[in-house]
Amino acid sequence: MKEKVLLDASVVTRCRRRVHLENDPAMQDQPPAPLDLGIEQRIADAAEHRRAVAKLLSRLHGPDWTEIPRGAARDRAELTLAAMRAGTRYISAAQLPSDEVSGRRGTVDLLVRSGDGYVPVLVVRHKITDPGRGAQVSPVERPVPEAASTDQTRKVRAQPRDQLRLAHAVRLLQACGMSAAGHRGGVIGVEADVVVWHDLANPNWPGGRTALTEYEVRFADRLAVATAANEGAEPLAEPSRINECKGCPWWPVCEQQLRDRRDVSLVVRGEDATALRDLGVSTVDELAAVPLERADELPLTGVRNTDAILLAKAWLQDLPLVRRVSDVSVPRADVEVDVDMESYGDSGAYLWGCWLSGADIGDEPGYRAFVSWEPLPSDDEGRSFAEFWTWFCSVRRRAYERGLSFRAYCYNELAENRWMLASAERFAGKPGVPSVAEVREFIRSAEWVDLFASVREQFLCPNGKGLKVIAPSAGFGWRDAEASGENSMRWYRDAVGLGGTVPVLSQRDRILRYNEDDVRATWTIRRWMTSEAVREIPFAEDL
Repeated sequence: MKEKVLLDASVVTRCRRRVHLENDPAMQDQPPAPLDLGIEQRIADAAEHRRAVAKLLSRLHGPDWTEIPRGAARDRAELTLAAMRAGTRYISAAQLPSDEVSGRRGTVDLLVRSGDGYVPVLVVRHKITDPGRGAQVSPVERPVPEAASTDQTRKVRAQPRDQLRLAHAVRLLQACGMSAAGHRGGVIGVEADVVVWHDLANPNWPGGRTALTEYEVRFADRLAVATAANEGAEPLAEPSRINECKGCPWWPVCEQQLRDRRDVSLVVRGEDATALRDLGVSTVDELAAVPLERADELPLTGVRNTDAILLAKAWLQDLPLVRRVSDVSVPRADVEVDVDMESYGDSGAYLWGCWLSGADIGDEPGYRAFVSWEPLPSDDEGRSFAEFWTWFCSVRRRAYERGLSFRAYCYNELAENRWMLASAERFAGKPGVPSVAEVREFIRSAEWVDLFASVREQFLCPNGKGLKVIAPSAGFGWRDAEASGENSMRWYRDAVGLGGTVPVLSQRDRILRYNEDDVRATWTIRRWMTSEAVREIPFAEDL
């Protein structure tokens, strides 16, 4: 007899096909691929953050606080239940008793006594508020809903996954008779200074739904998928490529199946792929065969209709790039600076790398880095940002003084814009730090050019538009075989000795080399896009 399917909270935000594979006995002999190194590092960072917050809470709450020790899940659940029955005020690393009736199991970072029961609290390593007003918060010194009040300086940052995880914990608490009145749950974020409280019965989700109703629908669906897989019934979830696939350990399994089928989701992802299948267009070949004059009949929202057909044609010919336009162009200037920022999660931006090229303004052309090797968050981050901005503005000023034009370039401005604005706000008043208004004026100007936008507008990219994907077509390659933004996070941990380890100085050199290659890559792409060599890329009208 097969064991009863029990699912934790992660399934409600997880791909349905992954839920199937994780519960299919036939897949037990085919272990998933190792986790992406970046994802692995984020998991480790989150665990370290939870430990740090647990230590903080234990110091603050002493005899009122207990932690459930490691061990078998059944033993930990008994200890958790005993602690709740004893009325322990704060229970850390709790293992809630499984509920075989509903198919639920799970842990919660912190249980807090409230009235005659308990409310769940998550400890997460991401931001949970933004500047604004209206968030219901209590200080970590009093992490109970009764101490919550409206904060006039914070608003809740949308984190649907947190609320769905809390809903799962609430249902498990209800199942064992230990839930407090109401449907509340709290979250302690990366700054670990307050608890943000959520009313999970508040109809603040799209369509007037609540977090609880959204959770119930999702969980029931995933439970049905998992049960069918476990029992060998007809699968309720088939493979289809979505954004989550990139970091999924089951992607090699799904990718092979999709390639064998030549599935349309290899070109058009998510809901668009589902819409095409409903229309009878299930393969890349079928999509490529749709006449361009009938493109408007395709029910697509995530990609232009004609682009979808052309992407399918390019995929069939194994083309990494296709020109949308006959003549590719990029705004150029006499003096140019390529900019690439390196950050560590939400902790800050520790490195601003620049590549200076063009007319002589008195500075040596090439790479320069403005960096802080003090572990983030740190005030020294403000010093490195100020030095970057001061140098950057001096280059621009000297160019204009000589009657020369100036432009700066990045690849996907969202990250650079975010950290320029955040740094200006966080370090306001420090020497060399610009005002937020000054930064906004620059990023809205024609001097700031996003090469990602230029690539998106002028090329079709069947394999994606990322810098590491596009640069090889321009003839550029990274010196480090493991170069990636995710890996640089690991290198940074070693470079600054996060977690109390000895800093590895060679990793600092590795990061600087990687960052230099990033700005050299954007420089290379720009030169290539404005050269005759770009005409070697097939033109869409010729496919």
